[in-house]
Amino acid sequence: MKEYTLSEFGAHGNGTFDNSLVFEKAFQAVHDGGVLHIEKGIYLTGPLLLEGRDIVLDFAEGSVIRFIADETLYRPVFSRWEGVNCYCMHPCFLIKHGDGIVLKGNGILDGAGPWWWKKANEKRSTQMGPVSPIEQELASLNPGYDTQQGGGGGRQSQFLRPPLLQILKSNNVKVEGLTLQNSPFWTLHPLYSTNVILLDVKIHNPKDAPNTDGIDVDSCGFVTIKDCDVDVGDDGIALKSGSGPDGIATALATHDVLIQGCTVRHAHGGAVIGSETAAGIHTIRVRDCFFDGTDRGIRIKTRRGRGGAISNLHFSAIRTRKNLCALTMNMYYRCGSLDPEDFSLEMKPVVSTTPSIEDVLIEDCRMEECTASAAFIVGLPEQPIKGLVIRNSVFSVAKDHLQDVNESEMYAGLPTPSARGIRLRNASYTFEHVMVEGTDMPFCIEDGVVTYS
Repeated sequence: MKEYTLSEFGAHGNGTFDNSLVFEKAFQAVHDGGVLHIEKGIYLTGPLLLEGRDIVLDFAEGSVIRFIADETLYRPVFSRWEGVNCYCMHPCFLIKHGDGIVLKGNGILDGAGPWWWKKANEKRSTQMGPVSPIEQELASLNPGYDTQQGGGGGRQSQFLRPPLLQILKSNNVKVEGLTLQNSPFWTLHPLYSTNVILLDVKIHNPKDAPNTDGIDVDSCGFVTIKDCDVDVGDDGIALKSGSGPDGIATALATHDVLIQGCTVRHAHGGAVIGSETAAGIHTIRVRDCFFDGTDRGIRIKTRRGRGGAISNLHFSAIRTRKNLCALTMNMYYRCGSLDPEDFSLEMKPVVSTTPSIEDVLIEDCRMEECTASAAFIVGLPEQPIKGLVIRNSVFSVAKDHLQDVNESEMYAGLPTPSARGIRLRNASYTFEHVMVEGTDMPFCIEDGVVTYS
């Protein structure tokens, strides 16, 4: 393979020169195969698009690609944003229609997040619709956007921020060793792709940075995530497959995913399923991971209207510490809906947008010092959680710094739980050698519960 250096194309790594055209020329040179060495330096640039096959980007120690914080540069592209296919801002770094692409080394992708986070927070509290030219353009491209489902990121304003690195409709992509930081929105987003490997990737966003998920695997198959370190302001490692009718129509499940040896800190959840679940999520293995101080550890979240069959999940040798709640399986997830019927305690008809959860195995786990409750397991009355097995696992409630038990999950429509143990509602389960320490009521049994042990 032919090898190039970024400097050959006129790059300046001084942190002020705009290298957008430099990267465009360099990526054209390796389009049909080649190695591009990115030398030490800070390379300022607008959004990047990498297409082609058999390409290696080799990042030297001390190399930084820093993206310019200017919304006018991130022209609309058709992708998926919070579970809905639509036009949104161009990702900072987009790998599209690639095959055999490798990003490796000790470099950094920096999304210049503070500018974006400030804008997002301002718009969330004061802006009810599109205002800026890019927002108005996106609104015109997305008719009916105001009725589309969202996860809380700001769809109503059409300030559809870019993810830092998106892997779109690609095959055989590997990201190894890089640090991704200060993302405007979701950080690493494989979408409609297969055979993706994420190895020893470090993802860092401040705890209060809005919607800055670490890794979002979205309608992808055969994905391996190993030895990654994620410290972010939303969910840590999340698996998704579209939201509501749009996701059902797209009909691309997320499946055959391995998450192993990863550490997640400060996130809303460690290993997360949902809440965009419409096309289904199945055949998932999560093992030997540590979720340290995340709001939830193992987290499955969906609700009426989201749709999708969630099945064949296996979590083993997971350790959590100082979470609000170590394990949640929540079918009353509140974000993205203002319809009270989505949160009714009454049995509703099972329709195409009714989600399901079944065949979940959790074993050999240690969940330490939960500050709200040990576990939150709540299905729907018309679609109870089925085939849940927990064995050889210990849960403990913290002795001090306790939080309101309602903080265990983000839910609506449910009564306040009676205690801090494992809450069970609308679920069938088998528990074998399960201990709950630190509470006088280890199991909080509510309506619609069936036990097989």
